[in-house]
Amino acid sequence: MTSSAHLLLDGDTLTLEEIARVVARTPAVHVDLTPAAREGVHAARALVDRLAEKTEPVYGINTGFGTLAEIRIPRGDLRTLQRNLILSHACGVGAPLTPPQTRALMLLRANVLAKGYSGIRASTLDLLLSLLNLDILPIVPSRGSVGASGDLAPLAHLALVLIGEGEALLPLELGGGRVSGREALSRAGLAPVVLEAKEGLALVNGTQAMQAVGTLALLDAERTARMADLAGAFTLEGLLGSHHPFEDRIHAIRPHEGQRLVATNLRALLADSPIHASHQGPGCAKVQDPYSLRCMPQVHGSARDALAFARRTLEIEINSATDNPLVFADAGEIISNGNFHGQPVSQALDLVAMACVQLMSISERRMEQLVNPSLSGLPPFLTKNSGLNSGYMIAQVTSAALVAESRILAHPACVDTIPSSAGREDHVSMGMTAALKAATVTEFATQVIAIELLTAAQALWLRLPLLPGVGVRAAYETLRAGVPPMESDREIHRDMAAVAKMIETGTLERALGAAGVEVK
Repeated sequence: MTSSAHLLLDGDTLTLEEIARVVARTPAVHVDLTPAAREGVHAARALVDRLAEKTEPVYGINTGFGTLAEIRIPRGDLRTLQRNLILSHACGVGAPLTPPQTRALMLLRANVLAKGYSGIRASTLDLLLSLLNLDILPIVPSRGSVGASGDLAPLAHLALVLIGEGEALLPLELGGGRVSGREALSRAGLAPVVLEAKEGLALVNGTQAMQAVGTLALLDAERTARMADLAGAFTLEGLLGSHHPFEDRIHAIRPHEGQRLVATNLRALLADSPIHASHQGPGCAKVQDPYSLRCMPQVHGSARDALAFARRTLEIEINSATDNPLVFADAGEIISNGNFHGQPVSQALDLVAMACVQLMSISERRMEQLVNPSLSGLPPFLTKNSGLNSGYMIAQVTSAALVAESRILAHPACVDTIPSSAGREDHVSMGMTAALKAATVTEFATQVIAIELLTAAQALWLRLPLLPGVGVRAAYETLRAGVPPMESDREIHRDMAAVAKMIETGTLERALGAAGVEVK
């Protein structure tokens, strides 16, 4: 349930787009709980409090953790037990999550706690929401999770700030900079929480770190997939390719959803093309285009189908209870389980990386078609004075380097496992590894598609006064408003960065929309 600057969490209805909106903070979105969710949190907590007073062992409340689950902890030590859990599990290493990834992590953890199956106190959850709303971001190292009992180490670093430990990044309104967790709370007029029974475990059990990194990677991948269709259309026009392989009757008899979608996009982008009209008829020497042009619906489309699977998986996961144990207040039971296991997310995010590599690989092959004069019929490396100028020679090399590295990163993490916790956690998902790989590959994919757009725009410039189809034309004009044609060599990395920015900010998609062309 949302408004333009407000989001109410119920644990069941959060969307990927709402995550993106909270993460972007343009404008800042105030996050709170629905009244019904708050009641559910109170009910689960009441059950935990009742069981904490009893003498029989209940995992997560009055026992140790993992292999130490059989050790009974006295009532007087339960607060120490929960604090020690956070301190001992904060073992992350490496570069911290980015601010957008950290915001997503905080929102997702708040959402799962709002479901009412974790047993946390509402006051502890409110403190987490306060940090999110104030944009006080815990420093969360990116490495250290195997996706066993979820993302234990990253979530422990998130929880550190709640208890006045760890470090956080402050917004400018509070002075900015990286400070201790206690100082961050003090600057905001907040007090650290003293964790009660089950609360430490409620804060660290779950798949929210892999979800946070993976969700943002998926959203980037979906945007890049749309722009891959545009880049391919740019290149097709620049190379005088045929539009006929995109006819609907072809794809109707092999009706994969992604394939049909991409073919539809290409038809819209290429409609009313003077370039295409110029090389049709008996005088056209070409019989068939290379696969990198002719098979765009099949290759881009299979990537779209993989991304659609990943989206469905994450839409389920972000609204799932992933704690262990789970608190069923209505039945008065607390049950140990395996919902924390990250295998569904790990597998989905491996597919995200693979899908992006498909898009990058075929894009790089189209780049070769553009810069190779024996294939393009255009000047070598798309420069008018080749030899003196090298043109886009090394832009294609950069694209090839990114594709090569991404192919290595696309090796699946979800089929790997490494036992931990003295054999108790004997099969793990490597979900955070899959998420981090996916994030890197999607970043590279944006760069590769930007390079193709830039290079193909040069080919379109060389084809003037012939003009491309209406969609390609609108995007080309927008691109040219920020990046002029290259008449002699200059620092191409600046142009590459400018086009990548146009992708990331949606500038090119808005240009298509203004021209009445929708790319889905």
